[in-house]
Amino acid sequence: MIDLHTHTLLSDGELLPFELARRAEAKGLRAIAITDHVDSSNLDFVVPRVADAARKLKGVLGIDVIAGAEITHAPPSLIAGLVKDARKLGAQIVLVHGETLVEPVLPGTNRAAIESGCDILTHPGLISPEEVALAKEKGVALEITARKGHSLSNGHVAAEALGQGARLVINTDSHSPSDLIDRAMAMKVLLGAGLSEAQAEEVFATSEEIVRKVLGG
Repeated sequence: MIDLHTHTLLSDGELLPFELARRAEAKGLRAIAITDHVDSSNLDFVVPRVADAARKLKGVLGIDVIAGAEITHAPPSLIAGLVKDARKLGAQIVLVHGETLVEPVLPGTNRAAIESGCDILTHPGLISPEEVALAKEKGVALEITARKGHSLSNGHVAAEALGQGARLVINTDSHSPSDLIDRAMAMKVLLGAGLSEAQAEEVFATSEEIVRKVLGG
């Protein structure tokens, strides 16, 4: 199991990066991305600290820790610049907080995120067919999530992505230790979203591919 969407107390999570990584390792995960919520107010504070933690943990734990960021509730016109800034500051993977059904995310966020060239559009809600097609073209992965509330649109996201051949990943959006899941539970979430077991295996493979690309091999 690989989880590319988690949070620490550097934003609204409960754990320090080291503890989150260790708990994920104990849960059986082989890689995790720490992607705390950021906007222009805290980007330069959070990302370097996450990157430093990831560097210090390299080779120390039996889990790969990836430094990331989740651009959150940013006005669509600012997203592209924030994605670039996050990468410059050391984010190895950049997520954008999508138009979930349970938060007042500005319309146009999904499209701006995809156009920005982010790596993953998280919990994209009722994403349109046109946006899914653009995500496929840009190579942006769409998230199936295990998180309560955000998961309400999993079936829609899965159906649209499978219909157009867009890439999917499965993440937890963990904020607390109890949010972490193992591969067996992730499979259940994917099956619940309407995927077959073979399609679910492709989702796991996409996360593996992203990690290999980020870690250089």
